[in-house]
Amino acid sequence: MAGFFGGVHPNDRKTLTCEKAIEPLPAPKQVVIPMSMHIGAPCAPLVKKGDAVTVGQKIGETTGLGVPVHASVSGTVAAVEPRPHPNGTNVMSVVIENDFQDTLCPEIVPPENPDSLSGEELTKLIREAGISGMGGATFPTDVKISSGLGKLDTIIVNAAECEPFITSDDRLLRETPERVLRGLRILLKIFGLQKGYLGVEANKKAAIEILRGLCPPGGDVELRVLKTRYPQGAEKQLIQTITGRQVPPGGLPAAVGCGVFNAATCAAIHDAVYLGMPLVRRAVTVTGSAIKTPKNFLAPIGTPYTDMIAAAEGFQADPYKVLTGGPMMGIAQFDLSVPVIKGTNAITCFSQKDNQEVRTPHCIRCGRCVSACPMHLMPLYMYQAERKNNIDELNRRNIGDCIECGSCAYICPARIPLVQSFKNAKVKVREAAAKKN
Repeated sequence: MAGFFGGVHPNDRKTLTCEKAIEPLPAPKQVVIPMSMHIGAPCAPLVKKGDAVTVGQKIGETTGLGVPVHASVSGTVAAVEPRPHPNGTNVMSVVIENDFQDTLCPEIVPPENPDSLSGEELTKLIREAGISGMGGATFPTDVKISSGLGKLDTIIVNAAECEPFITSDDRLLRETPERVLRGLRILLKIFGLQKGYLGVEANKKAAIEILRGLCPPGGDVELRVLKTRYPQGAEKQLIQTITGRQVPPGGLPAAVGCGVFNAATCAAIHDAVYLGMPLVRRAVTVTGSAIKTPKNFLAPIGTPYTDMIAAAEGFQADPYKVLTGGPMMGIAQFDLSVPVIKGTNAITCFSQKDNQEVRTPHCIRCGRCVSACPMHLMPLYMYQAERKNNIDELNRRNIGDCIECGSCAYICPARIPLVQSFKNAKVKVREAAAKKN
Protein backbone atom coordinates (compact mmCIF):
# COMPACT_ATOMS: atom_id res chain seq x y z
CA MET A 1 0.00 0.00 0.00
CA ALA A 2 1.05 3.56 -0.65
CA GLY A 3 0.87 6.32 1.94
CA PHE A 4 0.01 9.99 2.06
CA PHE A 5 2.03 13.06 2.93
CA GLY A 6 1.80 14.73 6.32
CA GLY A 7 -0.70 13.81 8.97
CA VAL A 8 -0.42 13.45 12.75
CA HIS A 9 -0.80 10.77 15.43
CA PRO A 10 -3.12 12.10 18.15
CA ASN A 11 -4.09 9.91 21.10
CA ASP A 12 -7.22 8.28 19.70
CA ARG A 13 -9.07 8.17 23.08
CA LYS A 14 -11.43 5.56 21.62
CA THR A 15 -11.28 3.33 24.70
CA LEU A 16 -14.04 5.46 26.27
CA THR A 17 -16.63 3.89 23.96
CA CYS A 18 -15.08 1.24 21.69
CA GLU A 19 -16.37 -1.58 23.91
CA LYS A 20 -19.82 0.01 24.31
CA ALA A 21 -22.38 -1.66 22.03
CA ILE A 22 -24.77 0.59 20.12
CA GLU A 23 -27.86 1.09 22.32
CA PRO A 24 -31.26 2.08 20.93
CA LEU A 25 -31.85 5.54 22.33
CA PRO A 26 -34.98 5.97 24.45
CA ALA A 27 -37.45 7.77 22.18
CA PRO A 28 -37.44 11.55 22.74
CA LYS A 29 -40.69 13.36 23.45
CA GLN A 30 -40.09 15.61 20.50
CA VAL A 31 -37.87 15.51 17.42
CA VAL A 32 -36.76 18.50 15.36
CA ILE A 33 -36.06 17.49 11.77
CA PRO A 34 -34.27 20.15 9.67
CA MET A 35 -35.20 20.47 6.03
CA SER A 36 -31.50 20.83 5.21
CA MET A 37 -29.29 17.91 6.22
CA HIS A 38 -27.38 17.62 2.95
CA ILE A 39 -25.26 19.67 0.59
CA GLY A 40 -27.64 21.33 -1.85
CA ALA A 41 -31.07 22.95 -1.85
CA PRO A 42 -33.14 22.73 1.35
CA CYS A 43 -36.30 20.65 1.21
CA ALA A 44 -39.74 22.21 1.14
CA PRO A 45 -41.91 20.89 4.01
CA LEU A 46 -44.70 18.56 2.86
CA VAL A 47 -46.60 18.72 6.17
CA LYS A 48 -48.13 21.43 8.32
CA LYS A 49 -48.87 21.95 12.00
CA GLY A 50 -51.46 19.46 13.27
CA ASP A 51 -50.76 16.78 10.64
CA ALA A 52 -50.33 13.18 11.79
CA VAL A 53 -47.12 11.53 10.58
CA THR A 54 -45.68 8.01 10.67
CA VAL A 55 -42.13 6.61 10.83
CA GLY A 56 -40.48 6.84 7.44
CA GLN A 57 -43.10 9.17 5.95
CA LYS A 58 -41.64 11.71 3.54
CA ILE A 59 -42.03 15.16 5.14
CA GLY A 60 -39.69 17.23 2.97
CA GLU A 61 -38.78 17.22 -0.73
CA THR A 62 -36.47 19.20 -2.99
CA THR A 63 -36.40 19.56 -6.76
CA GLY A 64 -32.77 20.72 -6.87
CA LEU A 65 -29.56 19.13 -5.62
CA GLY A 66 -30.57 17.26 -2.49
CA VAL A 67 -32.50 14.35 -1.03
CA PRO A 68 -35.88 14.05 0.70
CA VAL A 69 -36.37 14.09 4.48
CA HIS A 70 -38.46 11.58 6.44
CA ALA A 71 -40.11 11.43 9.85
CA SER A 72 -38.12 9.44 12.41
CA VAL A 73 -41.01 8.98 14.88
CA SER A 74 -44.77 8.80 14.56
CA GLY A 75 -46.93 11.50 16.08
CA THR A 76 -48.25 14.98 15.36
CA VAL A 77 -46.53 17.93 13.73
CA ALA A 78 -46.20 20.55 16.47
CA ALA A 79 -44.56 23.25 14.34
CA VAL A 80 -42.96 24.00 10.99
CA GLU A 81 -40.53 26.82 11.70
CA PRO A 82 -36.84 27.80 11.75
CA ARG A 83 -34.91 26.06 14.53
CA PRO A 84 -31.20 26.02 15.56
CA HIS A 85 -29.08 23.69 13.42
CA PRO A 86 -25.65 22.15 14.21
CA ASN A 87 -24.11 24.32 11.47
CA GLY A 88 -24.75 27.40 13.62
CA THR A 89 -27.70 28.82 11.67
CA ASN A 90 -31.48 28.59 11.98
CA VAL A 91 -32.98 26.17 9.46
CA MET A 92 -36.61 25.50 8.55
CA SER A 93 -37.56 22.38 10.51
CA VAL A 94 -40.49 20.07 11.14
CA VAL A 95 -41.10 19.55 14.87
CA ILE A 96 -42.91 16.29 15.72
CA GLU A 97 -44.53 15.40 19.05
CA ASN A 98 -43.82 11.70 19.54
CA ASP A 99 -46.84 9.48 20.19
CA PHE A 100 -44.47 6.60 21.16
CA GLN A 101 -46.40 4.19 18.89
CA ASP A 102 -43.63 3.91 16.24
CA THR A 103 -46.32 3.47 13.60
CA LEU A 104 -44.59 2.62 10.33
CA CYS A 105 -45.56 4.46 7.16
CA PRO A 106 -47.66 2.07 5.01
CA GLU A 107 -45.62 3.07 1.94
CA ILE A 108 -42.52 1.41 3.40
CA VAL A 109 -42.46 -1.96 1.70
CA PRO A 110 -39.27 -3.88 0.84
CA PRO A 111 -38.77 -4.51 -2.90
CA GLU A 112 -40.04 -7.96 -3.90
CA ASN A 113 -36.76 -9.00 -5.50
CA PRO A 114 -34.05 -6.42 -4.73
CA ASP A 115 -31.30 -8.47 -6.38
CA SER A 116 -33.07 -8.15 -9.74
CA LEU A 117 -33.18 -4.34 -9.68
CA SER A 118 -31.22 -2.41 -12.30
CA GLY A 119 -28.55 0.15 -11.43
CA GLU A 120 -30.96 2.95 -12.32
CA GLU A 121 -33.67 1.50 -10.07
CA LEU A 122 -31.22 1.06 -7.19
CA THR A 123 -30.00 4.65 -7.52
CA LYS A 124 -33.59 5.90 -7.45
CA LEU A 125 -34.25 3.84 -4.29
CA ILE A 126 -31.18 5.36 -2.64
CA ARG A 127 -32.39 8.86 -3.43
CA GLU A 128 -35.93 8.21 -2.22
CA ALA A 129 -34.47 6.88 1.05
CA GLY A 130 -32.92 10.30 1.66
CA ILE A 131 -29.36 9.01 1.88
CA SER A 132 -26.52 11.52 1.93
CA GLY A 133 -22.90 10.99 2.99
CA MET A 134 -22.92 9.96 6.64
CA GLY A 135 -19.23 10.53 7.31
CA GLY A 136 -19.93 14.24 7.74
CA ALA A 137 -19.80 15.56 4.16
CA THR A 138 -23.57 14.94 3.59
CA PHE A 139 -23.31 15.05 -0.22
CA PRO A 140 -26.39 13.37 -1.79
CA THR A 141 -25.38 9.75 -2.41
CA ASP A 142 -27.46 9.28 -5.56
CA VAL A 143 -25.81 12.32 -7.16
CA LYS A 144 -22.38 10.98 -6.22
CA ILE A 145 -23.33 7.70 -7.89
CA SER A 146 -24.81 9.28 -11.02
CA SER A 147 -21.85 11.60 -11.54
CA GLY A 148 -19.44 8.67 -11.34
CA LEU A 149 -21.14 6.31 -13.78
CA GLY A 150 -18.73 5.30 -16.53
CA LYS A 151 -15.81 6.99 -14.78
CA LEU A 152 -14.97 4.70 -11.86
CA ASP A 153 -12.93 1.51 -11.73
CA THR A 154 -12.49 1.42 -7.93
CA ILE A 155 -15.01 1.61 -5.08
CA ILE A 156 -13.69 2.13 -1.54
CA VAL A 157 -15.64 1.85 1.70
CA ASN A 158 -14.26 4.39 4.15
CA ALA A 159 -14.21 2.71 7.56
CA ALA A 160 -10.99 4.39 8.70
CA GLU A 161 -12.76 6.44 11.39
CA CYS A 162 -9.47 8.22 12.08
CA GLU A 163 -10.94 11.03 14.19
CA PRO A 164 -10.17 10.61 17.91
CA PHE A 165 -12.97 9.62 20.33
CA ILE A 166 -15.46 8.48 17.65
CA THR A 167 -16.38 4.77 17.57
CA SER A 168 -19.82 4.63 15.92
CA ASP A 169 -18.45 3.12 12.68
CA ASP A 170 -16.23 0.70 14.62
CA ARG A 171 -19.28 -0.61 16.48
CA LEU A 172 -21.26 -0.76 13.23
CA LEU A 173 -18.54 -2.98 11.71
CA ARG A 174 -18.55 -5.24 14.76
CA GLU A 175 -22.31 -5.54 15.21
CA THR A 176 -23.82 -5.49 11.70
CA PRO A 177 -20.93 -5.84 9.21
CA GLU A 178 -23.14 -7.63 6.70
CA ARG A 179 -25.14 -4.41 6.18
CA VAL A 180 -21.96 -2.56 5.22
CA LEU A 181 -20.75 -5.33 2.90
CA ARG A 182 -24.12 -5.77 1.18
CA GLY A 183 -24.31 -1.99 0.73
CA LEU A 184 -20.90 -2.10 -0.95
CA ARG A 185 -22.04 -4.92 -3.23
CA ILE A 186 -25.06 -2.83 -4.27
CA LEU A 187 -22.65 -0.06 -5.28
CA LEU A 188 -20.47 -2.55 -7.20
CA LYS A 189 -23.56 -3.69 -9.11
CA ILE A 190 -24.56 -0.12 -9.96
CA PHE A 191 -21.09 0.68 -11.31
CA GLY A 192 -20.65 -2.70 -13.02
CA LEU A 193 -17.53 -3.57 -11.04
CA GLN A 194 -16.42 -6.96 -9.74
CA LYS A 195 -14.39 -5.95 -6.70
CA GLY A 196 -14.38 -3.30 -3.97
CA TYR A 197 -12.10 -2.28 -1.11
CA LEU A 198 -12.83 -1.75 2.56
CA GLY A 199 -10.27 0.39 4.40
CA VAL A 200 -10.04 0.04 8.21
CA GLU A 201 -7.38 1.47 10.49
CA ALA A 202 -5.33 -1.03 12.48
CA ASN A 203 -6.58 0.20 15.87
CA LYS A 204 -9.95 -1.53 15.27
CA LYS A 205 -8.69 -5.05 15.99
CA ALA A 206 -12.02 -6.65 16.90
CA ALA A 207 -13.72 -5.28 13.77
CA ILE A 208 -10.81 -6.41 11.61
CA GLU A 209 -11.07 -9.99 12.92
CA ILE A 210 -14.78 -10.08 12.08
CA LEU A 211 -14.23 -8.58 8.62
CA ARG A 212 -11.41 -11.00 7.81
CA GLY A 213 -13.85 -13.84 8.30
CA LEU A 214 -16.35 -12.17 5.97
CA CYS A 215 -13.86 -11.01 3.31
CA PRO A 216 -11.78 -14.06 2.31
CA PRO A 217 -8.81 -13.59 -0.04
CA GLY A 218 -9.85 -13.59 -3.68
CA GLY A 219 -13.40 -12.49 -2.91
CA ASP A 220 -15.29 -9.48 -4.24
CA VAL A 221 -14.34 -7.34 -1.23
CA GLU A 222 -10.69 -6.82 -0.31
CA LEU A 223 -10.06 -5.76 3.28
CA ARG A 224 -7.23 -3.25 3.61
CA VAL A 225 -5.86 -2.77 7.14
CA LEU A 226 -4.34 0.71 7.29
CA LYS A 227 -1.63 2.06 9.54
CA THR A 228 -3.31 4.34 12.09
CA ARG A 229 -2.68 7.92 11.06
CA TYR A 230 -4.83 11.03 10.94
CA PRO A 231 -6.46 12.20 8.57
CA GLN A 232 -6.56 8.85 6.78
CA GLY A 233 -10.36 9.04 6.62
CA ALA A 234 -10.22 12.06 4.28
CA GLU A 235 -11.15 10.60 0.91
CA LYS A 236 -8.15 11.94 -1.03
CA GLN A 237 -5.75 10.54 1.56
CA LEU A 238 -7.62 7.21 1.68
CA ILE A 239 -7.49 6.92 -2.11
CA GLN A 240 -3.75 7.58 -2.12
CA THR A 241 -3.13 5.03 0.64
CA ILE A 242 -5.15 2.24 -0.99
CA THR A 243 -4.50 2.85 -4.70
CA GLY A 244 -1.43 5.09 -4.86
CA ARG A 245 -3.40 7.55 -7.01
CA GLN A 246 -3.35 11.27 -6.19
CA VAL A 247 -6.46 13.35 -6.75
CA PRO A 248 -5.33 16.59 -8.46
CA PRO A 249 -5.76 19.96 -6.70
CA GLY A 250 -9.37 21.05 -6.95
CA GLY A 251 -10.31 17.66 -8.39
CA LEU A 252 -12.78 15.00 -7.28
CA PRO A 253 -12.06 11.29 -6.66
CA ALA A 254 -13.75 10.44 -9.97
CA ALA A 255 -10.84 12.20 -11.70
CA VAL A 256 -8.67 9.22 -10.76
CA GLY A 257 -11.38 6.60 -11.22
CA CYS A 258 -12.31 6.23 -7.56
CA GLY A 259 -15.50 6.49 -5.53
CA VAL A 260 -15.42 6.61 -1.73
CA PHE A 261 -18.47 5.83 0.44
CA ASN A 262 -18.63 5.88 4.23
CA ALA A 263 -19.36 2.63 6.08
CA ALA A 264 -22.56 4.03 7.65
CA THR A 265 -23.69 5.21 4.21
CA CYS A 266 -23.27 1.66 2.88
CA ALA A 267 -25.34 0.31 5.79
CA ALA A 268 -28.08 2.86 4.99
CA ILE A 269 -28.01 1.76 1.33
CA HIS A 270 -28.56 -1.84 2.49
CA ASP A 271 -31.54 -0.78 4.61
CA ALA A 272 -33.09 1.15 1.72
CA VAL A 273 -32.71 -1.65 -0.82
CA TYR A 274 -33.41 -4.74 1.28
CA LEU A 275 -35.77 -3.34 3.92
CA GLY A 276 -37.34 -0.41 2.06
CA MET A 277 -36.38 1.76 5.05
CA PRO A 278 -35.38 5.41 4.53
CA LEU A 279 -32.64 7.05 6.58
CA VAL A 280 -34.37 7.92 9.86
CA ARG A 281 -31.85 6.70 12.45
CA ARG A 282 -28.10 6.69 12.79
CA ALA A 283 -25.35 5.55 15.18
CA VAL A 284 -23.89 8.39 17.28
CA THR A 285 -21.01 8.32 19.79
CA VAL A 286 -21.58 10.54 22.87
CA THR A 287 -18.22 10.94 24.57
CA GLY A 288 -15.57 13.22 26.05
CA SER A 289 -14.18 14.14 29.45
CA ALA A 290 -17.33 16.07 30.44
CA ILE A 291 -19.66 13.08 29.87
CA LYS A 292 -20.43 10.86 32.85
CA THR A 293 -20.95 7.60 30.94
CA PRO A 294 -19.76 7.76 27.30
CA LYS A 295 -21.84 5.53 25.02
CA ASN A 296 -22.83 4.70 21.46
CA PHE A 297 -26.50 5.17 20.57
CA LEU A 298 -28.83 4.43 17.68
CA ALA A 299 -30.67 7.73 17.62
CA PRO A 300 -33.72 8.90 15.65
CA ILE A 301 -32.83 11.77 13.32
CA GLY A 302 -33.99 14.97 15.01
CA THR A 303 -33.17 13.93 18.58
CA PRO A 304 -32.02 17.01 20.55
CA TYR A 305 -28.46 16.93 21.90
CA THR A 306 -29.90 17.44 25.38
CA ASP A 307 -31.61 14.04 25.14
CA MET A 308 -28.45 12.39 23.82
CA ILE A 309 -26.38 13.77 26.69
CA ALA A 310 -29.02 12.84 29.27
CA ALA A 311 -29.01 9.25 27.95
CA ALA A 312 -25.25 9.18 28.65
CA GLU A 313 -26.14 10.14 32.27
CA GLY A 314 -25.38 13.81 31.71
CA PHE A 315 -22.31 15.90 32.44
CA GLN A 316 -19.89 14.87 35.16
CA ALA A 317 -18.20 18.29 34.88
CA ASP A 318 -19.21 21.64 33.43
CA PRO A 319 -18.59 21.45 29.68
CA TYR A 320 -15.94 23.76 28.29
CA LYS A 321 -16.84 22.89 24.71
CA VAL A 322 -19.41 20.65 22.98
CA LEU A 323 -18.66 19.56 19.44
CA THR A 324 -20.63 17.98 16.64
CA GLY A 325 -18.07 15.40 15.56
CA GLY A 326 -14.62 14.88 17.02
CA PRO A 327 -11.90 17.20 18.36
CA MET A 328 -10.06 17.61 15.05
CA MET A 329 -12.87 18.60 12.67
CA GLY A 330 -15.86 19.03 14.97
CA ILE A 331 -18.06 22.13 15.01
CA ALA A 332 -18.49 23.85 18.39
CA GLN A 333 -22.11 24.24 19.51
CA PHE A 334 -23.64 27.17 21.35
CA ASP A 335 -27.13 25.69 21.75
CA LEU A 336 -27.67 22.10 22.94
CA SER A 337 -31.23 22.05 21.64
CA VAL A 338 -29.80 21.37 18.16
CA PRO A 339 -30.80 17.98 16.71
CA VAL A 340 -28.95 14.93 15.49
CA ILE A 341 -28.85 15.10 11.70
CA LYS A 342 -27.81 12.63 9.00
CA GLY A 343 -24.14 13.66 9.20
CA THR A 344 -23.87 13.51 13.02
CA ASN A 345 -21.52 10.67 13.94
CA ALA A 346 -20.56 11.97 17.39
CA ILE A 347 -21.20 14.51 20.12
CA THR A 348 -17.92 15.19 21.94
CA CYS A 349 -18.04 17.13 25.20
CA PHE A 350 -14.90 18.48 26.85
CA SER A 351 -14.42 19.72 30.39
CA GLN A 352 -12.21 22.64 31.34
CA LYS A 353 -9.19 20.37 31.86
CA ASP A 354 -9.01 19.95 28.07
CA ASN A 355 -8.85 23.70 27.46
CA GLN A 356 -5.53 24.40 25.72
CA GLU A 357 -6.41 27.75 24.19
CA VAL A 358 -3.78 30.50 24.25
CA ARG A 359 -4.97 34.10 24.69
CA THR A 360 -2.49 35.75 22.34
CA PRO A 361 -0.94 33.08 20.13
CA HIS A 362 2.14 34.02 18.09
CA CYS A 363 3.57 32.05 15.18
CA ILE A 364 7.21 31.10 15.86
CA ARG A 365 7.77 29.97 12.25
CA CYS A 366 8.74 26.45 13.25
CA GLY A 367 7.23 25.02 10.06
CA ARG A 368 5.61 22.05 11.79
CA CYS A 369 2.23 22.93 10.25
CA VAL A 370 3.76 22.63 6.77
CA SER A 371 5.11 19.16 7.56
CA ALA A 372 1.74 18.04 8.95
CA CYS A 373 -0.51 19.33 6.15
CA PRO A 374 -1.69 16.32 4.09
CA MET A 375 -2.61 18.63 1.18
CA HIS A 376 0.93 20.05 0.74
CA LEU A 377 -0.26 23.55 1.73
CA MET A 378 1.54 26.30 3.64
CA PRO A 379 -0.71 26.96 6.67
CA LEU A 380 1.47 29.69 8.22
CA TYR A 381 1.30 31.82 5.04
CA MET A 382 -2.42 31.12 4.62
CA TYR A 383 -2.96 32.30 8.21
CA GLN A 384 -1.02 35.51 7.58
CA ALA A 385 -2.97 36.18 4.39
CA GLU A 386 -6.30 35.68 6.17
CA ARG A 387 -5.28 38.06 8.94
CA LYS A 388 -4.42 40.70 6.32
CA ASN A 389 -7.55 40.01 4.21
CA ASN A 390 -5.25 39.35 1.25
CA ILE A 391 -7.63 37.51 -1.09
CA ASP A 392 -5.12 37.22 -3.95
CA GLU A 393 -2.59 35.58 -1.65
CA LEU A 394 -5.22 33.19 -0.28
CA ASN A 395 -6.05 32.08 -3.80
CA ARG A 396 -2.37 31.78 -4.67
CA ARG A 397 -1.91 29.55 -1.63
CA ASN A 398 -4.83 27.31 -2.77
CA ILE A 399 -6.99 27.91 0.30
CA GLY A 400 -9.79 25.97 -1.41
CA ASP A 401 -7.74 22.75 -1.18
CA CYS A 402 -7.68 22.91 2.62
CA ILE A 403 -9.76 20.00 3.97
CA GLU A 404 -9.97 21.58 7.46
CA CYS A 405 -8.61 18.39 9.03
CA GLY A 406 -6.95 20.24 11.92
CA SER A 407 -3.55 18.55 11.61
CA CYS A 408 -1.84 21.96 11.47
CA ALA A 409 -3.66 23.25 14.56
CA TYR A 410 -2.95 20.03 16.46
CA ILE A 411 0.79 20.18 15.79
CA CYS A 412 1.13 23.97 16.33
CA PRO A 413 3.12 24.68 19.56
CA ALA A 414 1.63 28.19 19.71
CA ARG A 415 -1.95 26.80 19.64
CA ILE A 416 -2.96 29.18 16.85
CA PRO A 417 -6.60 28.55 15.79
CA LEU A 418 -5.57 27.78 12.22
CA VAL A 419 -8.65 25.85 11.12
CA GLN A 420 -11.01 28.61 12.21
CA SER A 421 -8.81 31.08 10.33
CA PHE A 422 -9.05 28.98 7.16
CA LYS A 423 -12.81 28.64 7.46
CA ASN A 424 -13.02 32.43 7.68
CA ALA A 425 -10.65 32.70 4.74
CA LYS A 426 -12.86 30.54 2.53
CA VAL A 427 -15.86 32.74 3.35
CA LYS A 428 -13.85 35.84 2.43
CA VAL A 429 -12.73 34.27 -0.86
CA ARG A 430 -16.30 33.30 -1.78
CA GLU A 431 -17.61 36.76 -0.91
CA ALA A 432 -14.87 38.40 -2.96
CA ALA A 433 -15.64 36.15 -5.95
CA ALA A 434 -19.36 36.89 -5.68
CA LYS A 435 -18.70 40.61 -5.55
CA LYS A 436 -16.39 40.37 -8.58
CA ASN A 437 -18.98 38.44 -10.58
